[in-house]
Amino acid sequence: MFDRPGSDSQAVLVSLDFGEPGYAESTEELVLLTKSACIGVAAVLRGRRQRPDPAYFAGSGKVDEIAAALAENKAGLVIFNHELSPAQERNLEKKLRVRVIDRVSLILDIFAQRARSHEGKLQVELAQLEHLATRLVRGWSHLERQKGGIGMRGPGETQLETDRRLLGKRVKVLKDKLARHANQREVQRRARQRANVLSVSLVGYTNAGKSTLFNALTRAGTYAADQLFATLDTTTRRVFLPGGAPVVISDTVGFIRELPHTLVAAFRATLEEAVQADVLLHVVDAGSPSRTEQIAAVNAVLAEIGAAHIPQILVYNKIDLTGDSARVERDEYGKICAVRISAQTGAGLDLLRSILEESAAATRTPVARSAAA
Repeated sequence: MFDRPGSDSQAVLVSLDFGEPGYAESTEELVLLTKSACIGVAAVLRGRRQRPDPAYFAGSGKVDEIAAALAENKAGLVIFNHELSPAQERNLEKKLRVRVIDRVSLILDIFAQRARSHEGKLQVELAQLEHLATRLVRGWSHLERQKGGIGMRGPGETQLETDRRLLGKRVKVLKDKLARHANQREVQRRARQRANVLSVSLVGYTNAGKSTLFNALTRAGTYAADQLFATLDTTTRRVFLPGGAPVVISDTVGFIRELPHTLVAAFRATLEEAVQADVLLHVVDAGSPSRTEQIAAVNAVLAEIGAAHIPQILVYNKIDLTGDSARVERDEYGKICAVRISAQTGAGLDLLRSILEESAAATRTPVARSAAA
């Protein structure tokens, strides 16, 4: 081990351009993610490369630049806007003598800070352990020595093998607990289906305003803030539309570009609310210059969890910041494709409620017909 000078509360951020689209927006997201984790941004280092360096991800010159920025700002943390291999992470820590984390670890840390419900905490711990498992397998070679142990290690078992076994046991326990939570939600969903209640899930890019909209529609008072991943735990409320129809609305975790597969897998139980919904309200930050890429990122995650087939209505939020007017947009066949609102000021919420009533009526019609038959 080595001494780590500097403060972990200040970080040097590293974002390298490999010629892929959305580099500037991705770098800005890294800054916002860092601030959301309550970490100060001492410096942001950028650079261009054709491909990652196998040993350090960045080239030797860039590593020297990182070391200089750490010394100048008395920072004790380096955050890469990329996914590092365990070997790269270990090599960088040895070279820079500070803690080095990647984008996945940063997001996991934010999730750990924000989880409030029992299920949310279980999901975060599962994601952390599954991420740690890759570090055990390829990154922690210093654990491969034989050590004495009483009651913990099998015959001839190395420390690494013991760590893997204990980690595997804990992962199984977490998955079993999450499965029980999923079964409880399935019972609740079946009850709603029998009562013929429209199920609506709010989905969208992180910080698009989903929780603000959820509060405006349900008066639930859930936590909403101008930061990435302000909400992790799914919250569900039943509301009655102006015409008297009941609707169940669920607020889900926000998505982000390059959302790690381990996080998608760990939060699959929570995201089942989106998979089982009758209608998805896809909330979009109307003022974001990268809203097209954000919509694509959300749709990619929806496809990954099996929710691409669910009817979707785009809700362009924050029109109070763009100067746009509240309105409903329909295609040439009269089908609703988008609505423009402001969850903050309430503009257009009456239009959104009328859209939900229209959807609820369409959902009830097949049941009414089958009953009449």
